[in-house]
Parts: sequence; C-alpha cells; structure tokens
Amino acid sequence: MNSDYITKRESLRALLLYVILDIAIINISVIASLSMWYAGSIPGGGYITINADVWKWYLYVFAFASIVTVITYAAFGFYTKIWKYANMEELIKIFISQIIIFLLILLYDKFFVSKLDLIELPKRMLALALCLNFVLFVFSRSGYRFFKRMLIHIENKIIKKSGTKRVMVIGAGFAGYNVVRSILQCAKGYENRMAVIIVDDDPAKNNSIIHGVRVTHNIDNVPRLAKEYEIDEIIIAIPSADNIQIKRIMDNCSKTDCSLKMIPPMSDLSEGNGVRVLRDVKITDLLFRDEIEINVKDVSGYLKGRTVLVTGGGGSIGSELCRQICSFLPERLIIFDVYENNAYELLSELRGKWGKSIDIFIVVGTVCDKALVEKVFSKYKPAVVFHAAAHKHVPLLQTVPKEAVKNNVFGTINVVKTADKFGAERFVLLSTDKAVNPTNVMGATKRITEMIIQKAAAGSNTKFMAVRFGNVLGSNGSVIHIFQKQIADGGPVTVTHKDVTRFFMTIPEAARLVLQAGGMGRSGSIFVLNMGEPVKINDLAVNLIKLSGLKPNEDIKIVYTGLRPGDKLYEELILDEEKDNMTKTYHQKIFIAKPIDMDEKRFDVLLNKLERSCKNDSDTLAVIKEIVPNFNNRDNGEKTEVLY
Repeated sequence: MNSDYITKRESLRALLLYVILDIAIINISVIASLSMWYAGSIPGGGYITINADVWKWYLYVFAFASIVTVITYAAFGFYTKIWKYANMEELIKIFISQIIIFLLILLYDKFFVSKLDLIELPKRMLALALCLNFVLFVFSRSGYRFFKRMLIHIENKIIKKSGTKRVMVIGAGFAGYNVVRSILQCAKGYENRMAVIIVDDDPAKNNSIIHGVRVTHNIDNVPRLAKEYEIDEIIIAIPSADNIQIKRIMDNCSKTDCSLKMIPPMSDLSEGNGVRVLRDVKITDLLFRDEIEINVKDVSGYLKGRTVLVTGGGGSIGSELCRQICSFLPERLIIFDVYENNAYELLSELRGKWGKSIDIFIVVGTVCDKALVEKVFSKYKPAVVFHAAAHKHVPLLQTVPKEAVKNNVFGTINVVKTADKFGAERFVLLSTDKAVNPTNVMGATKRITEMIIQKAAAGSNTKFMAVRFGNVLGSNGSVIHIFQKQIADGGPVTVTHKDVTRFFMTIPEAARLVLQAGGMGRSGSIFVLNMGEPVKINDLAVNLIKLSGLKPNEDIKIVYTGLRPGDKLYEELILDEEKDNMTKTYHQKIFIAKPIDMDEKRFDVLLNKLERSCKNDSDTLAVIKEIVPNFNNRDNGEKTEVLY
C-alpha cells in the first residue's frame, strides 16, 4: 500500500478523533459546571435545586458550543499542531481560544437563548466552565505525556539498580527483529539490556509490535524519543543501509547522549543464529561514503616484475603502500625510512607473508642525505618511486620551518633529481589538501613539492606526478589515534574547534589512490580524490565516543582547546586557479588538476634563496611566501619546545 496514502489516512483518523474529543470536552465542561452550580454550594451562588429548565437551556447551547469550539480550534491551528513540542506560547493561545469560545457562548445566550424565556444564565458559571474546559483540553493534548514520563522514570530508576540498559533499536526489519529477540533471550553480547522502543522510517510499520516492543515512525524523531524514553543505548539494526542513510542516522544519534552500537553486515545474520555480536567501531563508518576501489589491471601492469622504491616506507601510508605493492608481485621492493624499527617490523611482516617470492630490502636513512639517495638508485635502479617521506605534524613544524623545508622540499629535490638521473619510469609524490591555499608551513612546503614535480615533468623522460588527498584516518598521529587514546584513558577528548571540518580517507584508500595515479601515468599531473563531503571533527569525536559504547560529556568529556598554530576551520582540495581546469579520468573518484603556469627560472632562483635561508638566520617564511604567494601563515604565537 502506498506510504503517502497510509500517512494521509492516519492523519485524517487523528483529526477526527481530536474533533470528537474536543466536542466531548466542551460539553462535559458545561454539564459539570451546571451540575456544580445548581446542585452544589458555590460561593455567592446559594443553594438551588436543579430543575428541568437548566437542562433545557443546555440543549439549546449544545450544538452551538460544539460548532464554535471546533471552528475556533481550527482557526488557531490546533488540529495541525504537533503537541509533543508544545511550549508556553501554545499554552497562551489555548487560554485565548477558551475566552473566545465562552464569550461567543455568552453572546449567543444573551441575544438568542434568553429570548426563549428560560433560566437566566449565571455568568460565573460560564467562568467555571471556561476553567474546566481549559484544564481538560490541555490534559487531552499533553497530560498523558506527564503520566507516561513519570511511569518511565519510575521504571528506569528500578532497572538502573540492576545495571540494565534501556535500548532503542533503529530498524524494524529482520535485523531489528533479531536484535529484540536476542535482548529478550539475553543472548551473548546482549545481556543486561531492555528493548524499549523501535524506530523505523516505514510508516506502514508504525504502531506495530515486535516481541512486545512498539515500533514508531521516522528516524528524525530519535533525539526526542531518546529523551522521552530515557534511552541509554541505541542499536542500529539496518545492515543494508547505504552511506546516506547511515549519515542521517548518525546525525540524529549524535544529538542524544546515548551510547551507540551497530550490528554486523547482513552476511553475518541468519534465522538460525540471530544477532550474536554487536559490531565494534569501524573507522570507515565515519566516512559516510563507499571506500575507493582501484583498477587492478592498470596497477599490476606497471608494478609486476619491477623494482619499486618507497621512501618513508615504514610510515602509516608508506607501509600500507608496501603491503599493497607486494600483492602485485614486484621483483624487488626497497623500503627507505629513517626509523629502523618501523621498517624492520614491516620487513618481518612482508617476508612472513610473501617469503622469497619478492626480494625486499631496507635502507635506513634520510632523503636529505643526497649521497645515500644516489647510492640507493645506483644499486637498485628502481623503475617506480613512491615518495612518501615527509615531516607532516602541522603545529610542530610551525616552530621549526627550516627543518620542514630541509626535509620536505630539499629531500624531495634529492629524490626527484636522482630518479631523473637514473632513468626511473614513474615517480609519484604524496601531497595533501593542506597544500591548497596553505595556512601552515607543512602545507606550504608540500605545495612547493608539487611545483617541483611540475617542473621536473617538463624536461624528463620520467613520468612525474603528485597525488593530493585529505586527512588519513588511522595514520600515525592522526586525529583518530588521538581520540581513541583519549577515550581509552577516560577522556577528555580534545577538539580544536566545534565547527572545524576535514576531508578524510582511510589508509588503504590513500594507498589505492597513489597506486592508481601511478598507473594513469600522466606526467606533471596532480591527481585529486573526490572524498565526498567534509566531516566535522566534533561529529567524529562524538561518534567515536558513542561507537565505543560510551556517552559524550557524561562518560567522556569533550573539551574545545582552540585552533592550533597553522590550523584552519576547513580544508580545500583545489586551488582557485585549478577550479576551471579540472579534468575527469576514467576512474569516477579521481580528477586531474591542470598544472598552473610558472616561471621556472624564477622558481630556481627562489629555491636557491630558500636553501640559503635554511643555512643562515634569514627569514625562511618570507621566502616561502615568495614561492607560494597564497601562503597565509596562521601562527597564534604558541610555541613548542623541540629538541634535536
């Protein structure tokens, strides 16, 4: 049956019930007032025995009062109000409507009923009826909420003593059915829980019952329902939901103080086993988009049987690159990294998996060591180079711009020139969205490396290219690692600013994009990933706390510390000059930013000037500004002591 038809039918039914209820209330109010006035002792009214004229008067007023009431309420919009959200303003409107109704009854009595030679109506009796009608009307719309909340609160107090959690289940399908059943059966992982309410977007399921638990309509009501039913935990039971649905659900859940759990994918559910385990936090759940996949054929074509060098190969992204590269069976892999422990752990992992099918070597050193870089290229002659080595900590590099320049800029120049000298076929630079309109030293140095790649591509047989992506979830020093550690330590979770947003991708996605870009082989290009909508860091913190089974600002506090040196509220992926020159690739998630025209001779002069500034006391930041005119360094004066 059409959902719109069901919704309209339910709305008409509710309207009819309200109309009947209001007619009953106005007449009950009048009858009760008459009874109290003429059969009871009312101050100033004396004692009067009820006679037939009283009821005769009421019969003349009955129809008029009923019609006037419905018309007045309709004029005030009371039949279209959502009384669950009523406030003091609505209360005032109700009182005004009562005055209008009883004023009209009074006028009707004076100009029409009084002409019939019946009893003279006591005006104070109408005032009594007005007050009674007001109380009954308010109670009819919201009084039940008070008693329901009171009962819920009492029930909650009782079960809290046993450590039981009150649970809201989102999704009234097969998965939701299994969740409720598992809770009732105290299945493993579902102990000490009580299913209180089920929420679903299907209006046809509204007010249905699953194992004694009521289903209510519209996921957008989750924040209100969580408060109304004093919910402790929300379980998302829609394993088939797409990223748009998940984002909407998470947005609504983030407005509550409830902890959050998710069930496994549909493949883990069956009629026989129900839902055995609640799903733990997954970083990809916070991206609200599908992960990026690659064209395996393109990648295997330039990696299989080749010698591949990965600088910074022991880092988060570099190590993932090495893992994925090995899956394409290169002849030789060289892991170049300054940190021997990370590199050795990766070597042990890869050799344990691939054995002797791939020759894997480690080179310990820095890309700033020009002689070492040349020795590596001379000995192994890599055909493919992935340059991931870089200093990337934004606030820290604000305090030591010269070190950022030495490593990120001139380390890159060493590897670029040597790759060209020894005839490498492909060179892929890992860049960042912070290179776009940079507000910090790290971003500015990465923008300079993009320009280095562009210049190198113009006069070399090596295919030079850069890959620009956003923040990498789960990389060393990433916000995810920081938040997870802070949550594990009991908080607080520190967020720089409530409105700060970032583009995010996972480590495997970053590696895939780099490998795919290398396969496209367009020299001088900057490849940009379409990473969907930016994510609020505050939402990320809230969702991580919830997905850890805890309540934000109750179990774990969130503290706002202010933007750090070099930070900006939002990141960009494209320069203004690039916006009109973006071109699509055959991969729907990867675009190419056309290189911006540059004066190569002036660029060389400025690079020399930059190098000299790192060796003396001249202003390195000023030279960076000359090379990258849109560099707007944001340093709030905060200093961090760094020892070398």
